[in-house]
Amino acid sequence: MRAFIFPGQGSQSVGMGKALAEASQVARELFGEVDEALKQNLSRLMAEGPIEELTLTENAQPAIMANALATLRTAGIEVRGKADFVAGHSLGEYTALAAAGSLDVATTARLLKLRGLAMQQAVPVGQGAMAALLGASVEIAQAVADEAAQGEVCTVANDNDPSQVVISGHRGAIERALEIAKLKGAKRALLLPVSAPFHSPLMEPAARAMEQALADAALTNPSVPVYANVTAAPVSDAAEIRRLLVEQVTGMVRWRESVAAMAEAGVTHFVEFGGKVLGPMVKRIAPDAKVSSIVTMDDIDALVKEI
Repeated sequence: MRAFIFPGQGSQSVGMGKALAEASQVARELFGEVDEALKQNLSRLMAEGPIEELTLTENAQPAIMANALATLRTAGIEVRGKADFVAGHSLGEYTALAAAGSLDVATTARLLKLRGLAMQQAVPVGQGAMAALLGASVEIAQAVADEAAQGEVCTVANDNDPSQVVISGHRGAIERALEIAKLKGAKRALLLPVSAPFHSPLMEPAARAMEQALADAALTNPSVPVYANVTAAPVSDAAEIRRLLVEQVTGMVRWRESVAAMAEAGVTHFVEFGGKVLGPMVKRIAPDAKVSSIVTMDDIDALVKEI
């Protein structure tokens, strides 16, 4: 069995999609579709930067989606028949839904632009923060967050793999957590270069904005089940997907559990489109699984021959 997986924020870089667009008419058309939907030359920003503008959440989210979908489209692979499940990390869940035909490209781009803006505006700059705890289990991270909160928000945001957990919340609480984590046995604890405390209760205003946007969006049942971030379980019902996408804004990304559940369900091959971020996580969760990271035309050609 095979799962197609799609990366989240942090995988953006200047030059992303440039070689793909030069080599593939299909990729150029997809980038043009996203540019038209957003009324913005996002493809030029992806190709040329500046990185500061590309890294803005409102740009990074649709850019990462566009790059991953362009990679899949260029491969010419039909998801149904070649993949048993799809999944994505945070914003990657939207890419997964687009790949499985649940959302069209233009709708996905507009939803992610709005999601990025809403998440950025939910908390004033400087009031929130996120930190990665390396060499710490989710249980240790939860204990760190509970002790560091002291009346503020501090919560587990991403359970990425057995050795990497991300916490999110008020800046003061996150700064306290950095010290507490070391005392509780984390190998390293470091602040992340993000502008907002994603996947925490502080994102509630963004969740409400997405609830309204998703209610109006054309969203259908996907061609294959999607493993949802907040449940680590497959879902195929459009109404349930809408509800879970709203919950995802403030909820924990249960990536470790999602990958483990897919492996338990029989997935032996995970294919990451548009990045090389999730692959190493998958190998730490399911060491026996095969992982393919598809970024370049050579990667695409090798995958097409294989499947």
